[in-house]
Amino acid sequence: MDREESGRPTPVPDLAWDADHARRFGERTLDLWEEFLRRLPSLPVTGAWDAAQVARGVARTIPDDPLPDEELFAYLRDVVFDWSMYPGHPRFMAYISGAGTVPGAAADLLAAGVNMNLGGWRLSPSATEIERHLVRWFTGQFGLPSGAGGLLTSGGAMANFVGLKAARDAGASWDVRRLGVGGRPQLTLYASQEVHVTTDRAADMLGLGSESVRKIPVDRDYRLRLGALREAIGRDREAGTQPVAIVGTAGTVATGAVDPLEGIAQIAAAENVWFHVDAAYGGPAILTDDLRPLFAGIEQADSIAFDPHKWLYTPHSGGCVLVRDVGRLASAFEARADYIQEDKERTGHGVDLGMLGPQFSRGFQALKVWVSLLAHGRRAYAARISHDARLARYMAAQVEQRPELELAAPVTLSICCFRYVPSDLPDGPDREDYLDALNQRLMTEIQLDGRVFCSNAVLRDRFVLRACIVNFRTEADDVDALLDVAIELGTKVDAGLRPEGLRIGAG
Repeated sequence: MDREESGRPTPVPDLAWDADHARRFGERTLDLWEEFLRRLPSLPVTGAWDAAQVARGVARTIPDDPLPDEELFAYLRDVVFDWSMYPGHPRFMAYISGAGTVPGAAADLLAAGVNMNLGGWRLSPSATEIERHLVRWFTGQFGLPSGAGGLLTSGGAMANFVGLKAARDAGASWDVRRLGVGGRPQLTLYASQEVHVTTDRAADMLGLGSESVRKIPVDRDYRLRLGALREAIGRDREAGTQPVAIVGTAGTVATGAVDPLEGIAQIAAAENVWFHVDAAYGGPAILTDDLRPLFAGIEQADSIAFDPHKWLYTPHSGGCVLVRDVGRLASAFEARADYIQEDKERTGHGVDLGMLGPQFSRGFQALKVWVSLLAHGRRAYAARISHDARLARYMAAQVEQRPELELAAPVTLSICCFRYVPSDLPDGPDREDYLDALNQRLMTEIQLDGRVFCSNAVLRDRFVLRACIVNFRTEADDVDALLDVAIELGTKVDAGLRPEGLRIGAG
């Protein structure tokens, strides 16, 4: 009688690779990674493919039997070198996307290999304690008190959501977790017109609706106006709504502006509302000596959201939320299930991070951040972040020296906004609309060209080009290259796009 006939299942080892097989596979992956790092500076930032071309290049039928390693790695090589774009390229200066640290990538492999689940301490003892220690270090860097804490998240959207969920639950005058928001006073949030859309999304997910976010006008430097904030809160109180949180932005996505955090903190304290800071982009600049004064007042925040995968350069994805009173996270998210029982007094086990946020199952996102900090050290991070900001200021100076370019906003952190303006473009009622169309087309052409890569901002209803430097590989030559390409392609686009009515001597 065989095992199956006796009721004892026969082993099925197909997925359980032994250590030697895993090593061989890992070494071939490492060879591909090494080739990528070596070739990266000479590669284009991206290709000019469309979605159909990429799909044809990468989509495959799942086989019934394993692909041979030769075939599988040939396919992966095609994916990396033929069908990928490279946010870690020194000439990628578009969205706020870090380059991805080398130690962080290696740590991600180790974290995935061990595969601890940070939802519960007993499933992730070392991982949980590393994350808690890392978070405590971050609270100290931001000047929060000893009772502060937090957790790693998937990114800034979730970090902001967690902070604003804690704000909603703390600020509502009823048991909002149990009773919801229906039929109750409107809860309102306040943020500048330049706040990231994740605040609107958080208001939506919290059941408040995006119209509950009051957008406060900004000054000429794109910073929230304190007087307008006071007036908006006063109007809402008179109308019977209940203000629960003010969001200050520490590094707006368009220009890198930092709101007057000290003044916002004072208003929040006087109004007895939660003070949340969206520092998703700018937060890590707190590590520097030269940029830190811009963030005065952030230490008074009730919660702070920031993204290590932005200006700490770590691989995607990883955000972080810090809360002045970590108990507020448990109040906002704790949910006990009867299938999870543990006598913590007897076991001596620690905090279950799944009780402090919306996720029960959580990966070890902290390890890539922790290992990157250990491998490079705080001083190297501070120096590189300051250097990124100097490069942005250098770019602004270069823009002002080139007659075809026009600076669109002051540089605060590491974002420079500018536009291409043909030197022979006459004044007239259609001039600004044409410049919007010209620069919009120019951005597309720059991205399709692939030598450099920038994005855009819309500032006071005008379309401008935008470069954001959060990349430890970017240097002055790369900045020069972006401006050179913008002028080269701008000249060509203008020649084909400009209407007769805007040509010199027309009419």
